[in-house]
Amino acid sequence: MRRPDEYQLPAHVRRAQQSAAERRAWAFRPSPPRHGQILGILALSVLCAGLSFAFWLPPRSLVHDLRDNGVTATARVTAVDDKPKYVKVEFTQGPESGKEVELWDYAGMLPDVSRGDAVLVTYDPENPHRSLPHSWVADPPFNVPAYGSSAITLLLLSGAVIGIFRRRRILRAATAIRLTKS
Repeated sequence: MRRPDEYQLPAHVRRAQQSAAERRAWAFRPSPPRHGQILGILALSVLCAGLSFAFWLPPRSLVHDLRDNGVTATARVTAVDDKPKYVKVEFTQGPESGKEVELWDYAGMLPDVSRGDAVLVTYDPENPHRSLPHSWVADPPFNVPAYGSSAITLLLLSGAVIGIFRRRRILRAATAIRLTKS
C-alpha cells in the first residue's frame, strides 16, 4: 500500500490541468463598464426624469386648478386647425359670453372637434384663456409623453444600476484571478 505523500497524478490528468490553465489564460474576459459610461447613463436618466416632471406637472396643475376654481360653460367651436395646432371656441353662455379663446392642450393633445360643434368648456374665471374641455377636466386623457419619458427614465436608471453591479462583479473576479495566480 502507498503512503499518501507518494501519490502522483496520472499523466492524462496532469495534461488536462495544464490544458485548462492554458485555456484560462486565453479566455475572454469582459471589460467592465467605464465610470464615464455609467455617469452618462445616470445623467440621461436624470434628464428624462426632468422631462417627465415637465410633462406631468403643467397639465396636472391646470386640471387641478380648473377642478377647484373653474367655471363650466357651453361654447361653440369657431376654428380648428387641421393638424390640430389650435382649437378656438366662443363662449355662448356665462359672464364670458361672446369671448373667443383658444383651448389649452393637454399633453400635446387637443379635442377632436369640428367647426360649429357645441362643447362644454371649463375655464379659469380670472384668466379665461386657461380653458379645457369639461370632459378632460373630469377625466384627463392618457398622458403619453409623461408615461413614455417615465418608462425611459426607469429603463436608464436600471441600466445604470446593472452597470454598477456588473462593473463590481467583473473587477472582483479579475482581482480573484490575479490573487490565485500569485
